[in-house]
Amino acid sequence: MRPESLVTDHTIYACVMGSRAFGLATEGSDTDLRGVFLAPTPLFWGFEKPPTHVEGPAEEQFSWELERFCELALRGNPNILECLHSPLVEYADATGRELLALRGAFLSRTVHETFVRYAHGQRRKLDADVRTHGAPRWKHAMHLLRLLMTARDLLRTGVLTVDVGDHREELLEVKRGEVPWAEVEARMNRLTAEAEGAAAHSPLPEEPDRRRVEDFLVRTRRASALQPYPDEQVVQRVVSPGRVGQA
Repeated sequence: MRPESLVTDHTIYACVMGSRAFGLATEGSDTDLRGVFLAPTPLFWGFEKPPTHVEGPAEEQFSWELERFCELALRGNPNILECLHSPLVEYADATGRELLALRGAFLSRTVHETFVRYAHGQRRKLDADVRTHGAPRWKHAMHLLRLLMTARDLLRTGVLTVDVGDHREELLEVKRGEVPWAEVEARMNRLTAEAEGAAAHSPLPEEPDRRRVEDFLVRTRRASALQPYPDEQVVQRVVSPGRVGQA
C-alpha cells in the first residue's frame, strides 16, 4: 500500500493548522493541512510496517498514524496537542470523533515542561539570529510568543485554546518587526514566569490518562482487524500462493 493511499483512504481526522488556525493569517498565508490516519491492522502483521507519518499528497500536508499521534500527544507534544484542538476541522469520521472526545485525556501538567522546553529551543535559535544578523526572524518570534501565551493559559484554565483572539494585532506587530527586540524578550520572559507560576496551581491532572487512550487504540485496532476489506488484500500479499510451507 502506497503511503499516500493511507492518507487518501484511511484518514480519520483532518484539520487546518498554522496561522489560519491561530487567527494570525494574512494575505498569502499558506494553508497547513494536518491529519491522522488509521493504518489497517493487517499491515502490521508483516515484516514491513506501515509508516508512522506521511508527507503529502497535497502541498503543506502532513499526517500521523494514529498510534504515533497518540504517543506524541501523551508526551505533551505542543504541535500534536494543538492539532487536536484546531478550530478548523476539515474531516472526522466516527473514529476521528472519538479521538476528539479524548482530547482531555492527553492533557496534564506535563505540558508545562514540554511547551516550555520547546520554547527554550526556539528561543536559542532566535538569540543566535540576533548575534549573527542583528535581528531575529520576526515571524518565529511572533510564534514563540503565541506558544508561551498558549502554555500559560492552558496551565491556568485547563483548556487549550489555539486561536489567539484579541492578541492578534500585538502579535502581528512583532511579525512585522515593529516591536524592539528588547521588548519582545521582556514579553517572553514574563510569559515564561507566568507559565511557571500557573503550573503550580493548574487544574490539570499530574499525568495524562494513558489507560483511557490505550483502550481506545486497542479497540480501534481490533475493529480494523475485523474488516473484510482491505485486510484480505493485505493478507493475500503477505502470504501469497505458492509460498506457504516453503522453507
